[in-house]
Amino acid sequence: MNEIRVSPEAEAELDEIWLFVARSSGSIDIANRVTDGITARFGLLSRYPAAGRIREDLGPEIRTFVADAYLIVYSLGDANVVTVLHIAGAGRDVFPLVQ
Repeated sequence: MNEIRVSPEAEAELDEIWLFVARSSGSIDIANRVTDGITARFGLLSRYPAAGRIREDLGPEIRTFVADAYLIVYSLGDANVVTVLHIAGAGRDVFPLVQ
């Protein structure tokens, strides 16, 4: 199993997602379920780091993985380390995030 590291940007994006869902749904439980669903994928990526789609257009060793309506942008740069770089809405252009 690989180590998972979450960048400060991805942590902030998770907080933003939680706040958006909590406000728009009016439910803390729903916001928790959404962010828990995203972070549950981190465990999957630690076991199967090559599961995501290779995104050489975003940079070397960058991959994306769908988590419900969100996209996890991560890197396999270091041996045995998966670094979550960003979390964005699946319809969002992630290119500006990694540049």
